[in-house]
Amino acid sequence: MFVGAQADGEGRLINWWDPQSKKAFEERAKTIIDQYSGYNLLGVQLKGANSQGENIADNGGLKESYGAYRMYRKQHLNDTEEPRLPGFETLNSDQMFYLSYAQVWCGDYRKQEVELQVNRPHSPGRFRIIGPLQNSPQFSHAYRCPQGSYMNPIKKAAVW
Repeated sequence: MFVGAQADGEGRLINWWDPQSKKAFEERAKTIIDQYSGYNLLGVQLKGANSQGENIADNGGLKESYGAYRMYRKQHLNDTEEPRLPGFETLNSDQMFYLSYAQVWCGDYRKQEVELQVNRPHSPGRFRIIGPLQNSPQFSHAYRCPQGSYMNPIKKAAVW
């Protein structure tokens, strides 16, 4: 089933966006394409255009899941910290949220795999972590990343 701008609510292949909406989306999507095209892993340059849909989804998914987590804490924990986990006592609840997000994508790559991966719709796991976190002001705040640092660039990409 097709979804998004290429299909209507019934899944029929029809572009239902008006030209102004489409142009605005393409301008925002270009910020994600440019960001991911700037990444290099093991000497292999990523191709942001190949993975733009999934990169946009990763960025939006992190933003929405963090918002849902904050809502949960507000509604069920009176916006207090969750109990600390053994071995992670120095990390607060927000830091643990981002750490748990990142660990899902941790892995190692061989150059041959990266050369194949850049032609697929998903970025290598390292950049499924770094990209969305670099674009998250909430992450930068939680970890106190200095403005302009690698994990808190001044220019952040966002579609949604």
